[in-house]
Amino acid sequence: MAASPPADRPKHLVLIGMMGVGKTTVGRACAVSLGRPFVDTDDLVSANAGGLTVTELFRLEGEAGFRAREKQAVADACAAPVPVVIACGGGAIVDPDNRRELRHAGFVVWLQAPTDELHRRVGPDSGRPLLASGGPGSLERIAALRADAYAATADATVDTGGRAVADVVSDVLDRLRPALGASS
Repeated sequence: MAASPPADRPKHLVLIGMMGVGKTTVGRACAVSLGRPFVDTDDLVSANAGGLTVTELFRLEGEAGFRAREKQAVADACAAPVPVVIACGGGAIVDPDNRRELRHAGFVVWLQAPTDELHRRVGPDSGRPLLASGGPGSLERIAALRADAYAATADATVDTGGRAVADVVSDVLDRLRPALGASS
């Protein structure tokens, strides 16, 4: 795994992983525990697009248009002047610039869960654009395509499968503390 961000930069806590893995839920709980603001890149994209949802943006602008907006949202989140907890959209790490930006700005935790559990969490009628036309096995294909990018970006991994949110949060914070050093 790559080196931690420079000591003179704020150490954001960045959560990455597949859709349904719990980035938003775990991120909000981590933010409360750390006394930090919480930022969800999908929410930033939506806010910067006049309130359009991710699904609407995919329909209106295609995946390329959404990813361009997502890249700006990642840059904006990473530029926060105070340490924050960032939950990234599942595909944000596909872009190499996003991976570099996230690694430079914070401590990155890859949240993982078995794909059968992700299927249960996301559900068949989730409205998730990348699942809408993919048919059976699309979640598995997406996970396999992104696995190397997640691994290359993460400082640590935490399994969320079948676990209570409080237990996952505790594991995430346990992995973050050494990176914070004296400021934890």
